[in-house]
Amino acid sequence: MKLGMGIGWRPEIADAVEALPGIDWVEAVAENICAGHLPDSLVRLRERGVTVVPHGVSLGLGGADRPDAGRLADLAARAELLSAPLVTEHIAFVRAGGPRTASPGLEAGHLLPVPRTRDALDVLCENVRIAQGSLPVPLALENIAALISWPGEELTEGQFLAELVERTGVRLLIDVANLHTNHVNRGEDPATALDELPVEAIAYVHVAGGVEKDGVWHDTHAHPVTEPVLDVLAALRSRIDPPGVLLERDDDFPPAGELAGELDTIRATLDRAAGSVARSAPAAQPPARPVAPAPPEATRDRLAAAQTGLLSALVAGGPVPQGFDRHRLGVQRRALAAKRAGVVAKVAPELPEILGTEYRDAFLAYAATRPLSGGYRRDALDFAEELLIAGRPADAAARRRLTHWWQDRAGARPPRRTTLFVRAARAALTGR
Repeated sequence: MKLGMGIGWRPEIADAVEALPGIDWVEAVAENICAGHLPDSLVRLRERGVTVVPHGVSLGLGGADRPDAGRLADLAARAELLSAPLVTEHIAFVRAGGPRTASPGLEAGHLLPVPRTRDALDVLCENVRIAQGSLPVPLALENIAALISWPGEELTEGQFLAELVERTGVRLLIDVANLHTNHVNRGEDPATALDELPVEAIAYVHVAGGVEKDGVWHDTHAHPVTEPVLDVLAALRSRIDPPGVLLERDDDFPPAGELAGELDTIRATLDRAAGSVARSAPAAQPPARPVAPAPPEATRDRLAAAQTGLLSALVAGGPVPQGFDRHRLGVQRRALAAKRAGVVAKVAPELPEILGTEYRDAFLAYAATRPLSGGYRRDALDFAEELLIAGRPADAAARRRLTHWWQDRAGARPPRRTTLFVRAARAALTGR
């Protein structure tokens, strides 16, 4: 299916997206769409004939556990609600721990890379086949950006993607900004990846901005698209004419004119790179070879132990697993905590308003010992509760406001210091 030129639809820029010229399709985060009600902006876009593709972020197909049936059903429902031609997700893990490792469940709140090993590939392939069997439309998977590398990897990114496609028939969503990110952060040549991956399997392409700090590239989706990312886009276009190209922006949204300018730059880059004769990506899924046997549970157990160790180090103060770069792991840890603080500030904007300049440092201190669990709204309540237990903030008026905010949402008496000790004792007994 030919998609054309698109942009990521976000509520903050809904009006701008509707007004942009030359938009053939949009992509919406699946988890942000209510199954029973579409935002009016998406309704109007669909009435104009604009295709809407749901883009999932929470399946965690690269994790050790099989995909959650409820999450798959939710993604399928969004695809049917939108009459989408396909759905997309990521080659990543987002949670670890739990019964398989007899340890507390941990949430990353972020897309983390899977090790490019045979074990991880076997697990991913089975998870993808399970997902494909539960979805009403084809599935395409995105390569992710990473700050860290797994030790002992056995395949390059291109080889890993090529074998995944061969074994499952899944389509690919290639993010050229992520290829650039992995070039800066992991020394991986985008041209090599493009040469090795099956470009005929590309469903569409993401283009996004980022920023380099201290030699590390951060895939922020909050900055303009840079020339190196456009160079990777041109290199891809010189190999194949992708069915669709989409601009992503998730934060620090610029005026509509700047978004239009970035889209024009992307179009111009594609036009310049189309000078050579390029193949057009086929609409049908590439054929898959016969299904290989499911990996033994021991394979999933090994992957679970490795991913739990890494995630514990990133969000729960656990030791750095052997073979990982300590400095880079520290960068990732701080980035995860900062992202978490930013999301909580969005879902509960009253907290930074009440706490003022204290908010960020207070939340980062809280996050250092309290892994994310139960979602960001629960996180906001737990953060406020911990502050109140500690008798904070020091300003009495601010503390009263925080108490009232917490009571309105928790429906309980303000917590006291004894609560802290009771919960600590319970956690010591239950391991949670």
